[in-house]
Amino acid sequence: MSAADLPPDDPGAADADPGHYHLRLYVAGQTAKSVAAMANLHRVCEQHLAGRYRIEVIDLLQNPKLAAGDQILAIPTLVRRLPAPLKRIIGDLSNTEKVLVGLDIRPRDAPV
Repeated sequence: MSAADLPPDDPGAADADPGHYHLRLYVAGQTAKSVAAMANLHRVCEQHLAGRYRIEVIDLLQNPKLAAGDQILAIPTLVRRLPAPLKRIIGDLSNTEKVLVGLDIRPRDAPV
């Protein structure tokens, strides 16, 4: 899956809405870890950020130069570009609690 497979999104809307998340997932082909990371990320986003996120998947086998922009040293790596500050999580994103903490997302059932 690539960014082209995702529904179109207005980039300006993400800047205007502080509750909107722009996430970039760096993978290397269709390895087991890459596929797991994509599935886990979609699951977490649908459960906790429904309607408030955009995911961009960057395959470094196709575009290796893109790794330098976000200083990617390991894959899969998830980068939260918005809201600021930028955050990174390395791995297959299977630990939901670690992903929520890493992205600074409160679980839906958590008290406000």
